[in-house]
Amino acid sequence: MKIEQIKQRFDIIGNSQGLDRALETAVSVAGTDLSVLVTGESGVGKEVIPKIIHSESPRRHGVYIAVNCGAIPEGTIDSELFGHEKGSFTGATEMRKGYFEEADGGTLFLDEVAELPLSTQVRLLRVLQTGEFIKVGSSKVQKTNVRVIAATNIDLRRAIASGRFREDLYYRLNTVPVTIPPLRERKEDIFLLFRKFALDFADRYKMPVIRLDKDAQQVLQDYRWPGNVRQLKSVAEQISILEQERLVSAATLRRYLPQEDLHHLPVKMGEGQQDADYQADRDLIFKILFQLTQEVNTLSEKVASLTDASPAAAPSHAIIISPEDVHTSGAETVTVEEGGRGEDAPVASAGVVEATDSLSLQHLGEDLIRKALAKYNGRRKDAARELGISERTLYRKIKDLGI
Repeated sequence: MKIEQIKQRFDIIGNSQGLDRALETAVSVAGTDLSVLVTGESGVGKEVIPKIIHSESPRRHGVYIAVNCGAIPEGTIDSELFGHEKGSFTGATEMRKGYFEEADGGTLFLDEVAELPLSTQVRLLRVLQTGEFIKVGSSKVQKTNVRVIAATNIDLRRAIASGRFREDLYYRLNTVPVTIPPLRERKEDIFLLFRKFALDFADRYKMPVIRLDKDAQQVLQDYRWPGNVRQLKSVAEQISILEQERLVSAATLRRYLPQEDLHHLPVKMGEGQQDADYQADRDLIFKILFQLTQEVNTLSEKVASLTDASPAAAPSHAIIISPEDVHTSGAETVTVEEGGRGEDAPVASAGVVEATDSLSLQHLGEDLIRKALAKYNGRRKDAARELGISERTLYRKIKDLGI
């Protein structure tokens, strides 16, 4: 009965066992001062757990502060968390209280805690163990009584192994673990969530609510939802606004679901991290090559117009990348010709560039354009910004490639 009341109070939709287990754990630990570590993929709704814990705890009348550690620059994170004295650094024109001082007697939620620099992790460990901290630029030890709840969407054990996170801090934060399951493991909740979002948007935009036929409902449940609840809400909003027909078919729904890329499918925490890093590095290299090609083409056209020469002619000092210049043998290098002289420069460790049957810039450009369009559901302005080219250039590329 308590869990149902919590769901109603915090507008939580779902009846899956994994979700109920997470909520039960949050309620059970609320009456203590134990640190809690909330884990789960991006978009699952981890931020609701600390709110539940705070509201059900003896600290409910105290301050609740949520801090996104990944959004604070490394140079100012210590000042934000622990405060600073006047004149302690350039721009410190007055004394400032940090979040640990402001939240004294209450609860502090540290989202994306894995993004904290190692030096700040040492300070955080001390606060958790002794309740003591020192402001930046001060030598005075201060005390605080704060309940800390942290959250992350990465595997902290891997971060420990790579030296990016302190093991002692991990065990101090992970006193009570709470895991929010991904949406693909809550299939019985997917349609309930979609219907709830559809009703909300119908009320917000003063329009009839959208409905799904049986085939569309099946497509909804079979999709893996890499963006979890956040993505589902976005899809529901797009369909509510853009579709004139209020009964949505499976074919219509599929237009709003990006094609699944096996390299980008979400994985359970701790699995496939190397594959994800590999794909991210590979896409970054391809994007840089694509942008470089656009710049070379533009420069060639300008020079050609000035010299009255053929547009295909490139200046002797231009950097030219041809399909033969990109290869994947040996230690994975990209060969660049500058002024007719080849130079090999290592790109990354072996395995970053994947060999394909046809790794040409033409196919590369087409692949990147298609990915960008799919990512932004066909919005060319956003796709052009993602590719680093003008919208006009993107229109021309789409026309030339027949996309």
